Amino acid sequence: MEQHTTVDIAASPARVWEVMTDIERWPEWTASVRWARRLDEGPLRPGSSAKLSQPRIPTSDWVVTELEPGSSFTWVMRGPAILTKARHVVEPLPGGGSRVTLSIEPHGWLGELVARAYRATTDRYLAMEAAGLKTRSEDASRS
Repeated sequence: MEQHTTVDIAASPARVWEVMTDIERWPEWTASVRWARRLDEGPLRPGSSAKLSQPRIPTSDWVVTELEPGSSFTWVMRGPAILTKARHVVEPLPGGGSRVTLSIEPHGWLGELVARAYRATTDRYLAMEAAGLKTRSEDASRS
């Protein structure tokens, strides 16, 4: 029951990656995140973790499980009878710019139930995150 969105961004993949992996600044460009705090230091890497607070969703710890530098990262949130996997992918477009795909996929019996209940909220948050990432990445004054 994966949910996803894709957006084309008039910015280099390197710029988009820089914005996308600066987790603590997410609340500056998307209202889907109230606050975010990295729980470790340095560049994002497998094992990196962050705590996120989102409207209408319990505050959760996310841990990076996969990372292709400059290209994608996947992180998971675990709870009782639930595992949520979120993937962030940036790809270069042939004529310049980037294509970003954001996806979220619940696992576990509780994950499936929660996903059904929050389907509209998740779609809205994915759209907000894609739009905010596009705006922030295209804003040359923030480089």
